[in-house]
Amino acid sequence: MMNKLNQQEIDHNLQKLHQDWTQEGNFIKREFIFDNFVLAFGFMTTVAIEADNANHHPDWQNVYNKVSISLSTHDAGGLTDQDFTLATKIDGLYNG
Repeated sequence: MMNKLNQQEIDHNLQKLHQDWTQEGNFIKREFIFDNFVLAFGFMTTVAIEADNANHHPDWQNVYNKVSISLSTHDAGGLTDQDFTLATKIDGLYNG
């Protein structure tokens, strides 16, 4: 089981991510915008493969060209290093 991060650790890790990531309670969230639905869905497919390889699965929503992703480690009851590792990988996959 992953260790839940304290607020100081969360703030430190957030500074390393793209500025569009925000903390809302026990989640970090970001919205990604694409030119069309196909590109948004393709991005989700790529993220799904990375997430599954890490055995860490996001809460997300897709509406046409927008993908909203929320990360939290439910087993730990909050944010862990695993969330920030996946967020970094997601940022690397986004070409916006």
